[in-house]
Amino acid sequence: MKSSISRREFLKLSGLALGGLALSRQPFDLGLKPGEASGLVRVTNINGIQIYDQPEYPRYNDQVKVVATRSRDQLLYVHEKFQAETGPDFNPMWYRLDEGYAHTAYLQPVETRLNQAVDIHNEDGELFEVTVPLTQSYRLTRTEGWQKLYRLYYGSTHWVTGVEEGPDGAQWYRILDELLKIEYYVLASHLRKIPESELTPISPRVAAHNKRVEVSIAEQRLWAYEEGAVVLDTKISTGIPYLQSTNGIPTHTPKGQFRVFSKMPVRHMGDGQITSDIAAYELPGVPWVSYFHEWGVAFHGTWWHDNFGNDMSRGCVNMRTDEAKWLYRWLLPETAPPPRVHTPGLGTLVVVF
Repeated sequence: MKSSISRREFLKLSGLALGGLALSRQPFDLGLKPGEASGLVRVTNINGIQIYDQPEYPRYNDQVKVVATRSRDQLLYVHEKFQAETGPDFNPMWYRLDEGYAHTAYLQPVETRLNQAVDIHNEDGELFEVTVPLTQSYRLTRTEGWQKLYRLYYGSTHWVTGVEEGPDGAQWYRILDELLKIEYYVLASHLRKIPESELTPISPRVAAHNKRVEVSIAEQRLWAYEEGAVVLDTKISTGIPYLQSTNGIPTHTPKGQFRVFSKMPVRHMGDGQITSDIAAYELPGVPWVSYFHEWGVAFHGTWWHDNFGNDMSRGCVNMRTDEAKWLYRWLLPETAPPPRVHTPGLGTLVVVF
């Protein structure tokens, strides 16, 4: 059963949703009217974003004025996405908002889709994805009770091992973090179980030597070839060479010829801290990860920016989440069905140049 709410009410609920307890558990739509906003985006930059009176950066045009600023995780209505003649060349896409214009770089397109809780039949975990802009997870401790942990974001994936009553009396999913081996909880209506039909391999009968991936660092572009024909052509974001590494591993994307050797539908990336600090370098639930280099360099989905065509990562190849999912299914080794945490094997050729 759907309930329509006003735009003002939705924005109020969106702010309350950061607490993880206040968002309505009944499905609803945004109640948009023709000519009104056509989409929703989340601010991803930890320092927030600026909105301008023209679709151009002030550093290129001193006539451009900042008309508003928005903070990390705020939700904004979008009237239009368009390509600006003023660029920047690597990513000339901008949004028209109520207040003015914002570049797409740090705005994640999101939706709000609420779900009915389902039983978990495999104690090793079943694969789910977040279907709301963001949701607050909690860890249950013996000494402190319910404590805030990570914020989980739209499109991220997670291993769910059970369903229990949460701090508000509703049904919450228990998530197993595959890196830290800790458990935490999130409102069940905010996650969707990914059916096996969405995980079946793509073109499994094509011989291994007839599949390859090419990545151009100069062009920030990826091509997937099947029997000599291009089956995927898209912008990506590779590593920023001059970033300061916290673990001694270079932050540029290595050049050369490699083979995909491991695939994981879920990966917690970052420093491995147990923290609720949203400024910490913690990315639990990075989706559709396909490793091809011993440094831990991989193709994977990305929710923390939408600036493809520019180098943005710490070495990995950032992709739009839907494209990373397609590539994950297409690449060899052939995807193992859940709850396999990873699929090892000598896989598809990757050429980075």
